[in-house]
Amino acid sequence: MTNSSFPDPFGLFLKPAFLDEETCARIRAEARSVPGHPAPVYLDDSPDLIHQNVRKTTSIEISEATIAMVHQRLRELTSELSEHFGLELEDCESPQFLMYKPGDFFVRHQDGNTGLIKFDHLRVRRVSIVVFLNQEVTDESVPESYGGGALMFYGNTPPPEFAPLEQKLHGETGLLVAFAAQTTHEVPPIAFGERFSIVTWFK
Repeated sequence: MTNSSFPDPFGLFLKPAFLDEETCARIRAEARSVPGHPAPVYLDDSPDLIHQNVRKTTSIEISEATIAMVHQRLRELTSELSEHFGLELEDCESPQFLMYKPGDFFVRHQDGNTGLIKFDHLRVRRVSIVVFLNQEVTDESVPESYGGGALMFYGNTPPPEFAPLEQKLHGETGLLVAFAAQTTHEVPPIAFGERFSIVTWFK
């Protein structure tokens, strides 16, 4: 699966091969060798952070050295992202490393920069980042890949139409995608394999 004819009503920033295949393979291998735990999700009406009916994925306890390497690479994009989105961005949060297994998902949500979010540390997020560490495919026999779990974006056209918009972005090894943090998005359930990704947010 590729995004070669990708229409873009959402103003996405795409950077193929942000991480090379060797680096992605090394991070995947490390992710499989270290502990993980259920990824948290913040809900306005709950003191709990684990809601596997909303977000079911594993947060990987990756090494500080790998986190620092990725964080530095992301920092190097700050001016490019600021220009693309027309924002004065500063730094990004410490990158998070995720593994989605078959059946894992994250329902439609927004990451920040909207009054709909009540948590201060989320509301200040202005640009969301996802880096794919392996390839989405349709053939289960392809090694180090996964099926399902495309990154889905949702919105509406401007008035007066307000017609619904929907866009699907397929994971490609090393691809970075950035989007406005208030964009509604989703990860549908993984069909097979393991989907590895990195997420963070610029403020």
